[in-house]
Amino acid sequence: MNYFVMHIKLRRFAEQLLFAFNILIAFLFLFEDKLVIPVWLQTIGRMHPLILHFPIVILLMAMLMEFFRFRYENSTNPFYQHFLENLLLTGALFAAVTVLMGLFLSREEGYAGNLLLWHKWTGLGIFYLTSLIYLVRNSRWYKAPLARSGALLIVAGLILTGHYGASLTHGDNFIFDPIFNQQELAAVPLEKAVVFTDLIQPVLEQKCVSCHNPDKLKGELALTNPGSIKKGGKSGRLFVPGDPDASLLLQRVHLPAEDKKHMPPTGKTQLSSDEIQLLSLWVKENAGFTKRVVDLPGNDPLRLLSAGRLRSAVKSDDIFDFDAADEAKIKNLNNDYRTVAPLAKGSPALSVNIYNRSAFNSKQLDELEAVREQVVLLNLNKMPVKNEDLKSIAKFVNLRKLDLNFTDITGAGLKELKGLKHLQSLTISGTKVGFKELNDQIASFQNLRAVSVWDTEISAADLMQLQKSNSRISFIGGFRDDGKKTLKLNPPQIRNIANVFSQPTPLLLKHPIKGVFIRFTTDGSEPDSLKSPVFDKTLLNESVTIKARAFKNGWFGSDLATFDFFKCTYKPDSVILLLPLNRVHQAEGAKTFFDNKLGVIGANNPAWANNWAAVRDNDMAVVSEFKKPVTISSVGMHYMIEEDTGIFPPDVVEIWGGPTLKHLKLLAKIKPGMPSKGDKPALKSFESKFDPELISYLKIVARPVTKIPDWNKNKGKKALLLVDEMFIN
Repeated sequence: MNYFVMHIKLRRFAEQLLFAFNILIAFLFLFEDKLVIPVWLQTIGRMHPLILHFPIVILLMAMLMEFFRFRYENSTNPFYQHFLENLLLTGALFAAVTVLMGLFLSREEGYAGNLLLWHKWTGLGIFYLTSLIYLVRNSRWYKAPLARSGALLIVAGLILTGHYGASLTHGDNFIFDPIFNQQELAAVPLEKAVVFTDLIQPVLEQKCVSCHNPDKLKGELALTNPGSIKKGGKSGRLFVPGDPDASLLLQRVHLPAEDKKHMPPTGKTQLSSDEIQLLSLWVKENAGFTKRVVDLPGNDPLRLLSAGRLRSAVKSDDIFDFDAADEAKIKNLNNDYRTVAPLAKGSPALSVNIYNRSAFNSKQLDELEAVREQVVLLNLNKMPVKNEDLKSIAKFVNLRKLDLNFTDITGAGLKELKGLKHLQSLTISGTKVGFKELNDQIASFQNLRAVSVWDTEISAADLMQLQKSNSRISFIGGFRDDGKKTLKLNPPQIRNIANVFSQPTPLLLKHPIKGVFIRFTTDGSEPDSLKSPVFDKTLLNESVTIKARAFKNGWFGSDLATFDFFKCTYKPDSVILLLPLNRVHQAEGAKTFFDNKLGVIGANNPAWANNWAAVRDNDMAVVSEFKKPVTISSVGMHYMIEEDTGIFPPDVVEIWGGPTLKHLKLLAKIKPGMPSKGDKPALKSFESKFDPELISYLKIVARPVTKIPDWNKNKGKKALLLVDEMFIN
């Protein structure tokens, strides 16, 4: 009896909760545009993909039972009826939670477009239709036709919502993407090929468009047509013609793979080295959207690379005179480190990709003996392939394209490949292949049409000689083939996860090209190629600005890269704000200033609202408490400048400290420099040093500019002050 009463109470509570969810969700969707999601709710929102599987399964079961509910054997079965009612109520509640989480998640950056709208409204429709069915299902007029119609609508809605959600998360071609990514560029006659249409756009479509299209407008950026590409997205212009290093497109590509802004994101198919070089040359040489390949100078590196890619494409209409391999054998050859797939639907030709350098061994090649006649594409990029492994590769007698980029082969091993009579494309970039060995062996490859040799010991003069002696082959090098100009290296990259440290921490610099050495300075001067120290192992002990450049023989030195590091020895036990922050820029409130991470989003990116705390109408006043007194001698602050939008440095900053809140004394007063007309957006910092002081309480007061200078378009208005970190040492 007690169990029955408890069951009734629990159901009534669940029904009341469902009613409350109906009202809450309707209210939130009605005022969705005014919704500001705090950080802790963003975390809950990101659980949406985890929770959504529960209502899908529960509602599918409930709808199946609802469809057959009015059969005599079911309608007279009390257990069936009670179980179904509980299942439907549970599914509706889980659907409500999923809808709320999805709403919170959709307010984050990167979710926009028609796909989001369809996913949102079909999900909302499922929830309200489920609630309606639960509400009316015991009415006299609710009969079998209505039950079956409602069940079918719910199931159809679940399928559509799931489809739109999968497309949002993984892209439109998620299911068939592995197959499409195996396909090569379409065979286009060189004389008709347009650089953007036939070379750049296919790369964007394969690697980028799944997240950047009108239906999934991640970062408010679409890459589906020239107009959208020129427009850029929420982070600004996608590229700067003539300057790949300053172009967001290349900056995101060159970020470390573990960086959340690296593109394409982890889990997506990454750009190959040739594709990155192609994009870089397209931007650098301002090839635009209409220029043909043949309009470029004969020795232009973009023309050479484009011609090589076009000629190396294996035509989909190639006639292969060998039989298809057994499907069961192909299936058995696929594993975590190797994929074997048909080149095209219905084709007997196979494409093989081998991954994971640490797990590679020659057995992975020998195991392909059963399909050696069918393999026409073999990708061994960045695998530790040695000269002796080339004997195994030579067994793939019908090979058309072979990728040996950044392997351990040398020129002496090329003779092992002479038997590949059908080989059309050979990429050996980043290897130790030299001019003499390649020149001696190249004539043996009668059908070869493209060879990629950038980042090797082959010089510009060597490349010219190879090209002159073998006019039927396009040689693609990492430099201009005019003997005068070499390509410029990309700037060094940083692997440090955080810019703020409390203990001595190693500086981690890297460069994606092998053989590059990095020179750096810490005194504000620009490093040169001769006298500045070479980066090896450097320990950071104090706040410092690192300036670094990359150098390599045969290449121009890179542009300057600047990295700011900040030491913060002491972190307060508690922090409070004495005055309110700007309504739009709350960040994490008082916690923002001492969370030991910098707001690393650029000043020209509107997404900084989530990372920076701001004031305009009052001072930024922060009080910190140290339960155990500390001796401090400096305080710093990291702030933003974007004068064009009215974001200025603090007018004045006062630093107070003492043993109690009632006994604070002024330790320092600073007036940071103001920007000038035309200054670029920047992230800056200051550090104020003073005599050591033992304190338990620290008060920092930063006063925003109350009247913007007359030279600014916002003259006379109050400036916005944005701060994301403070440093106590």
